[in-house]
Amino acid sequence: MSDIVSVSFRSQLKVWKSVCFALFLRELRSQFSDRLGLAWGFLEPFAFIFGLSYLRSLIRDGDAHGLPIFIFMLIGMVTIQSFLQPFTKIASAFSKNKPLYAFRQVQPISALLVSAFVEYTIKIIVIILALLTIYLLGMTFPVHDPLLLFLLFHLLWIMTISMSCILGIASSYLPEVKKIVGVFTRPLFFISCVFFSLQDIPVEYWHWFTWNPLVHFVELGRYACLESYGDNGVSLHYAFQFTLVVFFFAVSLYHLTWKGLLSR
Repeated sequence: MSDIVSVSFRSQLKVWKSVCFALFLRELRSQFSDRLGLAWGFLEPFAFIFGLSYLRSLIRDGDAHGLPIFIFMLIGMVTIQSFLQPFTKIASAFSKNKPLYAFRQVQPISALLVSAFVEYTIKIIVIILALLTIYLLGMTFPVHDPLLLFLLFHLLWIMTISMSCILGIASSYLPEVKKIVGVFTRPLFFISCVFFSLQDIPVEYWHWFTWNPLVHFVELGRYACLESYGDNGVSLHYAFQFTLVVFFFAVSLYHLTWKGLLSR
């Protein structure tokens, strides 16, 4: 009996892998219609992040609390773009692959995970390009805690995928939700300490910013690069707890609604 179950599980896993690979090819084809499109998919976010960071460093030379302005901006831009860009793209995976739900093997969660993997890969390549450019420009700097940087980046991605799942489910039942969320996410670019440090704000106003988990990710990322930058006002525990709560809410919501997503 156990052999039958194990064979059945292996066969299901093989089918799931084939489905994910087919969805992966479909995702690549939909996002990058040609070779230039594939290259531009990596170069466009890199040019935006690197260009804006470099422009800010030219406008204001020097450092921000001991951290070079260029590195200061680069950490903020990579963090906010790693959330804002994939957020709606991953959320649209449910509706974009709706015609494929006619096949029993295709589940909504597979489409979500494949879309998240594609966006994750793009961001990893963008970061590699940024690091390579920094090296070629001779702008090397020591990293205080690379393990913390690694942890923050992947916590951010778990949070992004979880919130995308919630948005995708909500917009499947009520399409107008995506427009409303779009209005509320635009200010995040300016209230997530991308262009300034939390330490530049009087302490009595910190609570207006620290409810935003992205502030914690950005400031802790800068602290991970330079210990003397400090981590006043931000907490890894808050970032972790917020991510954990959003993750379990997304998993629970999907478990309750996945059958409804097939018919939406």
